[in-house]
Amino acid sequence: MSRRSRTILVTSVASLLALMALTWAGWQLSKSRSYQLFGELVTRVETADSVVALTFDDGPVPGYTDSVLSVLADRQVSATFFVVGAGLAKYPELARRITAGGHELGNHSYSHRALVLTSPAVVREEIHATDSLIRCTGQSGEIHVRPPYAKRLVILPWLLSRENRKTVLWDLEPDSYPDLREDPARIVDYVVRNVRPGSIILLHVETSGRTSERAALPALIDALQRTGYRFVTVSELLHRAASAEA
Repeated sequence: MSRRSRTILVTSVASLLALMALTWAGWQLSKSRSYQLFGELVTRVETADSVVALTFDDGPVPGYTDSVLSVLADRQVSATFFVVGAGLAKYPELARRITAGGHELGNHSYSHRALVLTSPAVVREEIHATDSLIRCTGQSGEIHVRPPYAKRLVILPWLLSRENRKTVLWDLEPDSYPDLREDPARIVDYVVRNVRPGSIILLHVETSGRTSERAALPALIDALQRTGYRFVTVSELLHRAASAEA
């Protein structure tokens, strides 16, 4: 092999390795729960108060959302529902029932697709179309955003930072552990053992197939209340943090 051919080969291999490294790094960054390139990322709030935010993703869904609202009403607990715009457009009355119950709506995109490697125009439409539907329920104030699958890379964090908005994830998600997912008692135990003041808890109780999480919800609320925790919305939790810093 000539020197020129060897040089071309080495350069090609190095370029391929560099591309693979960048791809891997981008993939890791896109799903990071602790860092993003732009804007404020919230997974938990530092507070001395025994308060937590209970959050639900992927609704509204008739039947499932109704049952969750019933559990919350029975226990006089407020929560934050990160809703999908397509569901809001289809079930506006159900969305209004959520806000009428004293709960908060957050933005979980319009289509629930991963907003990574998509154009700024598409990302903007996914977020703003859902914002508009949330406003139609009568909700005022800041609308917090939770990316589908927690995936974000450059465009979504950049867009939110320009609008002075936060990306809200979580610090407790029982269904991220397959060995907990099918046992309501283990779900409750996991949350009780790992909860801290200011925790943001994620449950997928509005998703088909999550029977165990729906079954765990009443016991989870009861267990945390017995240990002295109170439930607030994400906005209320963030307001406490802001007041403590002032």
